Amino acid sequence: MSKHLRAMIIVLLVASCGGGQQSAPRDLDNACTILKERPEYLRAFRATERKWGVPIHVQMATIHQESKFVADARTPFKYVLGVIPMGRQSSAFGYSQALDATWDEYVNSEGRRRAKRDEIRDASDFMGWYMNQTRDRNGISLHDARNQYLAYHEGHTGFARQSYNSKAWLVGVAGKVDARAKVYERQIAGCRLSRW
Repeated sequence: MSKHLRAMIIVLLVASCGGGQQSAPRDLDNACTILKERPEYLRAFRATERKWGVPIHVQMATIHQESKFVADARTPFKYVLGVIPMGRQSSAFGYSQALDATWDEYVNSEGRRRAKRDEIRDASDFMGWYMNQTRDRNGISLHDARNQYLAYHEGHTGFARQSYNSKAWLVGVAGKVDARAKVYERQIAGCRLSRW
């Protein structure tokens, strides 16, 4: 094996191992376990709760539904004839699955040019920003995980038009987000977490 080929293999191996923490926490059904395993999540969620007023359990339930806590989550590919990939279903990316245009609006509005969708602190701050707009435009409480999720998925205008009513599957998903938020809320209340 040539020296050049060995060097290329080493670079590829190092690159594949790097890139930060991309995998999900081990137990996604237990908020305490998630927050203890990933203390940076707790810091991020707490900062967003202080800044934007969105409760930690609402943030966590939404992120669970959107990305299952995978930092670099993307939507699946679309295929033509079942085999030819034709790009992704949408530009959604990261913990919050923010679309390119919505993320750009957030970055410009908040002056956060260095914010990244695969960084938990930035993703949770984005959610706080978006959910506050939802409250202001659609009158949805920051504690209402179900309707916040519907507006998050459908957009503010779509929610106002009640576009979700023609999507029984989405209404079902929103119900699951709400149920998970309530479970997470109960679990967090009983957590023995170091320094909130």
